[in-house]
Amino acid sequence: MKITLVLLFVLVPALIFAQLTKITGTAPGAEGRKIEVVTALDLLTRLGKTLAAATVDSTGAFSLSFPLDRTISVSVAIDFHRAELFLEPGKNYTLSISPLNYNEMTEMNPFLESQSLEIVISGNRPDDLNTLIQAFNKDYNVFVLEHFNDLYRNKDKDRLDTFRVHMARKFPEVKNPYFGDYMKYKTGSLEQVANIMGKPHMVKKYFSDAPILYDNVEYMDFFMEFFSGYMTTTSRPLKFLNYNAMLDGAFSYATLMKALAADTLLRKPQLRELVLLRSMMEMYGDPQYKKESIRNLLAGMSKESKFPENRPIADDVLKFVTRLKPGSEAPGFTLMDRNRKKVSLSDFRGKPVLIGFWTTYCQVCLSEMEFLKPMVDKYHDRMNFVSISADKEFVKMNFFLNLKKKFNWTFLHLGDELGLLKDYDVKSFPLFVLIDSQGKIVSYPADLPSSGLESSIEKMTNP
Repeated sequence: MKITLVLLFVLVPALIFAQLTKITGTAPGAEGRKIEVVTALDLLTRLGKTLAAATVDSTGAFSLSFPLDRTISVSVAIDFHRAELFLEPGKNYTLSISPLNYNEMTEMNPFLESQSLEIVISGNRPDDLNTLIQAFNKDYNVFVLEHFNDLYRNKDKDRLDTFRVHMARKFPEVKNPYFGDYMKYKTGSLEQVANIMGKPHMVKKYFSDAPILYDNVEYMDFFMEFFSGYMTTTSRPLKFLNYNAMLDGAFSYATLMKALAADTLLRKPQLRELVLLRSMMEMYGDPQYKKESIRNLLAGMSKESKFPENRPIADDVLKFVTRLKPGSEAPGFTLMDRNRKKVSLSDFRGKPVLIGFWTTYCQVCLSEMEFLKPMVDKYHDRMNFVSISADKEFVKMNFFLNLKKKFNWTFLHLGDELGLLKDYDVKSFPLFVLIDSQGKIVSYPADLPSSGLESSIEKMTNP
């Protein structure tokens, strides 16, 4: 009996808090395409995580379901087109996505062609979270457009108080805690713009005397803006500290946490640690700070932080600052080659790899291939060469290759794997990436074949 009670005690919280959330609906024009629900691993780094994915069927209908234990913000995505949504545990959402011609993306990078999906939530009540946020944002946006100068230049506190009174009347009984906090921190950002109260009062009101709302987008947006450049610029007690010396020490975490406590606004340890994580994101990109020391600090915090909520964030920050940097893991893929055979990045382990993203309509891409060809001939036994076509149609790639018989290295087609462009942050074509024999990035972006690439290849193949 005791064992049974213990098992129930362990399992019941998971059963209570993780509830099945379901999204169904229609997306005319997206038949046969993948629809995803994507959220952020955390709201500091905003690294994406897919909660669920499905294929829109031949009638334009789709259905997705997944367990959810808290209210979160998500993106509903088809290709690169997105719409923002707020989801609560255990609720069902029926979406009508307005028709869109998804095949229009033909001659441009989909990053540039992405559109906002227009979504209607069927059966939404006036007190539903998405309805409340939409109504608040509408008034908020109008207020900012009309009165930004009054706040920013004239520090018009009365104007902001009038807005607060208007919101209190419009939403007299805020029963949804997520929405209440959403309004509080979005309005708080206007207080910061207007500089109505000093930093000590702002920190006390919004951070020290309030819980850390890791999943509320407006709390975290406000936090990120408020503490931007805090350790190195805006905090008087901290900006002259020797951070390199602290980061190099054997007890860098303890040393930094103690040093940051000198700022009376950071007396709350959990908040102080979060500010440290936010600052490491900024300092990693500054050449005056040692990257290896920051990586070691983040790795340690991800395992040893006293605050469980901050441990995964430290790990995410480490991934964020090292993403696509030398030494980081190259994003994997499995794509079709010209013979419709599946080829994975892992198939090339054992020799370095040059990856190139290109399209047949990109004239610079075609020119760079002419410069690449002699390098392929010279180094093909010591290096793998892979060109990934982002053309919409597989036949376009093959037609081009049939005309260019001399281009005899590995060509792959992106197909529906548009996420790979996100993984490699491909904003323009061509883009080249050098990867070592163990799948680690050596150079991103690598030099073009016409300007310096061969020197890098020579170093990799003749160490």
